[in-house]
Amino acid sequence: PLREDVWSANSAHHCVHYHLQVEAEPDSLCRLLNLFALQFLTPHKMLMNQQDDWLEIEIEIAGLSWHRAELIAQKMRNLICVDNVRLQPAPPKS
Repeated sequence: PLREDVWSANSAHHCVHYHLQVEAEPDSLCRLLNLFALQFLTPHKMLMNQQDDWLEIEIEIAGLSWHRAELIAQKMRNLICVDNVRLQPAPPKS
């Protein structure tokens, strides 16, 4: 059996929701958003709230395969300023 081509343009696309806890440093947001910019992607929703020394960040972006969304989440986890990343399908719009 052939393995699914997760990079194919025909792969199912999703709207995904990232929830992150990041150090409250001046360059933290730039580092995160650069991961999308490098792939010519623009999030359609972003919320950020500072709590003490941490930023709680939520990012929604549509048009990603689940594989690509997971790869971006892994790259986020590799950033020194990132403490936690959760990835889930975005809730359906009502």
